[in-house]
Amino acid sequence: MRKKIILLISGKGTNAINIIKYFFNSDSIQVCLVLSNNKNSPIFENLIDYNVPAEYFDIETFDDEVFEKIKKINPDLIVLAGFLKKISLKFLAFFPKKIINIHPSLLPKYGGKGMYGKKIHKKVLESKDKETGITIHFVSEGYDSGEIIFQKKLKINEKDDASLIEKRIHNLEYEFYPKVIASLLET
Repeated sequence: MRKKIILLISGKGTNAINIIKYFFNSDSIQVCLVLSNNKNSPIFENLIDYNVPAEYFDIETFDDEVFEKIKKINPDLIVLAGFLKKISLKFLAFFPKKIINIHPSLLPKYGGKGMYGKKIHKKVLESKDKETGITIHFVSEGYDSGEIIFQKKLKINEKDDASLIEKRIHNLEYEFYPKVIASLLET
């Protein structure tokens, strides 16, 4: 029986599409549902070719209706792919070590509430850091504070601005997030 993944998103869903493509022909792992609290996300149009259902939900229903839906599916992994809501203790208690997130910095640097996207890359530049990267971690009670599963560093070049760093970070995310998901589920 194939292992099941549920993806949670709040944005465009580019990481989600990348993960879906990666596992599309897998015999052992399937993305069975994408849930988004952004009804305008392009994800709803971009999934047509992949036979993966995508549903919009009102954020107010996350800890009740959405929780019950996910509980019934009983996924092997819940993957946050640009999901911006804090995960409640209810989820963490029911799905221990089954919820992961990707963060566009080398945690613990530049983590926490409100730290996402270009905000992080601007901070990296302001701090004159020599490197940045991505962190994949288990979700815990605090923002971006869960056990680190994987990090990949990226050297900052003199000509890098926040947009270029963002693009380079996305490339790392696209390369490594599916591989880490696979490694977690194939053990």
